[in-house]
Amino acid sequence: MKRLDVQFKIMSPMKAPKMTAGEVEAKLMSEFPQGGYGKRNRIEAVGPMTARVRMTADERNLHPGGTVSGPTLMGLADGAVYVAILAHIGWVPLAVTTSFSINFLKKPAPGDIIADCRLIKLGKRLAVGEVALRSEGDDELVAHCVATYSIPPNSGLPEFGSSK
Repeated sequence: MKRLDVQFKIMSPMKAPKMTAGEVEAKLMSEFPQGGYGKRNRIEAVGPMTARVRMTADERNLHPGGTVSGPTLMGLADGAVYVAILAHIGWVPLAVTTSFSINFLKKPAPGDIIADCRLIKLGKRLAVGEVALRSEGDDELVAHCVATYSIPPNSGLPEFGSSK
């Protein structure tokens, strides 16, 4: 069987973020304190169509057997997509997850888990991002996620085809 090497193209042009990592983190710390931003969840970087979030997984996040729980990884991945979207569209807190799929690939150890998000599509009403989750110091993925967010109407984003 012939192997096909397929590369996914980003459907939206590379856009510079409107908010810095520090600005998004400060806003989330004040408006969403239960998210643990600035403490266990730290926004390390935002860039053109990307974001990186680091979470310290401790005993509260473990299943018996010492592995980081699936819900913990899912929350981190979902949060990384949210951070990337907010960084690019500005503070629109009612952007919400509409679809979420995750594949668990390897048992992560307690400690820091790094979520690298790449926005595949950033439109007026929908955003799609993928997240690669890794344990710190390990190049192998522990999980891979794809999530779609709905962006509320009248959120200040320009209409398609407008020059704004």
